[in-house]
Amino acid sequence: PAPGSVLTAQSLEPISDSVSPPLSEHIATSLWDVYSGLFGDQAMILAVNSSFVDPSLQFESQLKIIESSFKKVFSIPSLEKVRQMGNSEDDKEDIENLYQNILNMYEDTLLILVSKDLYKLQILKDMAMWMNEDSSYLQERAIVVISRVLSFASRKVRGYASVDAPCLGVLAAELSLLCCHNDVSITQQASLGLHHLLCIAKCQNGKNDLPPLLREFVPKVLQRDRAKIVQSVGQTLMPSLLTDFVWNLLMTLSSPNCVTAFKASTILKLTLESHAHKVTMVSKIVDAIYKKLRENSSHVMRQAMLRVTTLLTRTSPKKVIFQLMDYPVPADNTLILMWHAAGSESSVAPHVLKTILLILKGKPGEVHASLQERRRFSLDTTNMMPVAASQALCTLLPVASYKKAVAQFFPQLLMALMLQVFYISELRLVTEDRPFYARDALRVLLNCSGLQQVDIALKKKNCWNQFSEELFHHQGVYLIAKTLSEYNFPQFPETLQYLYKLSVEGPRRSEDSVITVIFFTELLNNFFKDPFPEEFLVLFRNWVNDSNPAVSKLSLQKIANMAPVINEIENVCSLLISILDAFLSKEKTVIIRALLTLRRLLGKLDKVTYSSLCIRIASSYCPLMDHSNEGIRSMAIRHFGELLRDMSHYTWMLNDVVLGGLVPLILFLEDTDISVVKACRHTLTICTSELDWSTSYLLKDKYYNFELVVLNICNNLLVSHENYITDLISDTLGFLRSSRIYLRKASVILIGYLAKSGGHLLLRDEIEVMLEAIDRVLWDEDPIIRQLAEITHKIFKEIAHRLTSSHVKQTFRRLFHFIYIKKLKPLYNYNWPNNVASSPMKIKETNGDK
Repeated sequence: PAPGSVLTAQSLEPISDSVSPPLSEHIATSLWDVYSGLFGDQAMILAVNSSFVDPSLQFESQLKIIESSFKKVFSIPSLEKVRQMGNSEDDKEDIENLYQNILNMYEDTLLILVSKDLYKLQILKDMAMWMNEDSSYLQERAIVVISRVLSFASRKVRGYASVDAPCLGVLAAELSLLCCHNDVSITQQASLGLHHLLCIAKCQNGKNDLPPLLREFVPKVLQRDRAKIVQSVGQTLMPSLLTDFVWNLLMTLSSPNCVTAFKASTILKLTLESHAHKVTMVSKIVDAIYKKLRENSSHVMRQAMLRVTTLLTRTSPKKVIFQLMDYPVPADNTLILMWHAAGSESSVAPHVLKTILLILKGKPGEVHASLQERRRFSLDTTNMMPVAASQALCTLLPVASYKKAVAQFFPQLLMALMLQVFYISELRLVTEDRPFYARDALRVLLNCSGLQQVDIALKKKNCWNQFSEELFHHQGVYLIAKTLSEYNFPQFPETLQYLYKLSVEGPRRSEDSVITVIFFTELLNNFFKDPFPEEFLVLFRNWVNDSNPAVSKLSLQKIANMAPVINEIENVCSLLISILDAFLSKEKTVIIRALLTLRRLLGKLDKVTYSSLCIRIASSYCPLMDHSNEGIRSMAIRHFGELLRDMSHYTWMLNDVVLGGLVPLILFLEDTDISVVKACRHTLTICTSELDWSTSYLLKDKYYNFELVVLNICNNLLVSHENYITDLISDTLGFLRSSRIYLRKASVILIGYLAKSGGHLLLRDEIEVMLEAIDRVLWDEDPIIRQLAEITHKIFKEIAHRLTSSHVKQTFRRLFHFIYIKKLKPLYNYNWPNNVASSPMKIKETNGDK
């Protein structure tokens, strides 16, 4: 070797047994160079150690110097070879002392660093990695140094409450591999080092007592008992360190040294079989396995990596499955292999399906605030995890080990997949080049559950092909329920129980409830006769006022079909009241369906129950008479009249309600919608007949005139129900602000006649309020309304003027009105008929006005 060069084992290989004196001197010179170099390295390391440099930068610089020293120290030949180069015994002794001093100085440097900061045990981890990377290094001497430093550290930490040594997991993995080395001397030193490391780890856990197994650890390791190594490591290392231990072994599986990789796989498998529950960062491990297998599908350690996936699934199924579903769709072959590995054991099948069901609760593309914060989940606007879960079911459900679990979760899988089919159809995610995994999984579920005939029948009905069409989906759900019922599917009891539970608890999304109600209702229709048992009727009663209009209408439709057996329902009153509550819905179609359902039920309801609810029902119709939708107005008005006809024997109970609804019935005679006008005439005819008023003839087309109808009704009110006039005026005032012109016209006329007939009943404060309301109408944009308002305003002025007279005169006037009732005369001549002289009203008026 050239003078000043570092002495290495390779530089001695060509040398013969007879060593010349010059070579002996050069060997000594090279050793002195290494020794002096260590002095310089040690001085720099200790100088940095005493400085105020940032700890992370300090450690980084020290590690670089240590690595440089490591390469110098452990690249020199073994002591035996160096001794052979001495010319005399004194030379050999000097060279041996120098050699030992080199090793001692390197070890002393490490001891100084560790004595001041146990965190720098991290250097030992790097030493073990440098040593394993290059077999030319003097492995036995390196492991001796590592073992001695660990021995020192284990004595130092006795009595410590805690220890900051995050490298112990990785170092334990390296030492565990060396414990299985072919060289006994290395095995012995590695086992000693691992023993000391576990003693430190015990202190790190805050425990200083060693278990019996750990006290007997060294002799067991000498027998290369990997099971005992794993048992001691698994019991001693805290979860974070054990995770580092597992991660390091996993990375070693990719080592080019097949022997080392095999040893790592054995230790890794034994560790996870007993201690997988302590491993954290499961998602990271699964992700690493996927990436390695995807890069090299024929990896020599493929089966070992898949086994790791299986073992992690035993204790952390949710983490593993969530990670496996977080890759692009469709899944590649590597991912499908890992799915099989994750679900390969029948014991984990229920946990796998539970996790997949949890994922299937999600909606493709939907974002949940609670999930956005999770590190591994990529749920965003392009989230396809539920789609991946559907594809996974296509793969896993046919597996024999899943048969029992599939039977256990049949109802949940059935409903979850039907919802996924709906979501996918709704989002139009199905295209010719993109498989429809949710639908396919649904078919696989049926076939794996002994329902092959159901699948065939649905195929004949073209159900599967049409599922991609959004408008067909509700019909498709109905077809599935019907076909299952036709084939008397054996899973009916548990399916019904699950649907009931789902209905009581309520779905996660409003649209989910539509699918649930359709499916549930069809199953009940096929297995129960109307009326349904009370526990199911309660659900339909609650669904009537569901936040989803579609659910409300489906429930109302089913309730309407129960009309023939309405009197057999136990709590029929509560059912009817729930329908009345639906009148308050903001959705017009729900109100219309509720009106039709109620009318159908009332047509079959026994009179005793009917009479007990008739006032409440009639009162519920009144607000709808002024609804903005003409269809609802018309229906509410007509049904109000039908109720009065039904309850003709209970008129005395309904007088207040009839008179309370009189104002809209009168005003909407002028509606622009002919169906509303006809409904008003129909219902007013019934009302006036029940009140024994002679008004019905005026409602016929031949004689109809709005002012004459109002005049006639007010005259009748004056005779028979004078005390209601003030309330009727108040009700009419509200219509003066209507945006509809015909209502403002009609209300101005009605108020005028009501005031004329009942002015003597009004108080001064009431008149002032009414005058204020009429004053605003005097400025109406419509000229006809302004003219009519002037007449009404004049009527109120006259009434107000009469109130200025003495109290005696007012009392006398009221008494006079009570005794002597004078019929009203026409005030407005609004749209007066040409043949008024020959009208029945005119003929009657000529017979006398009093």
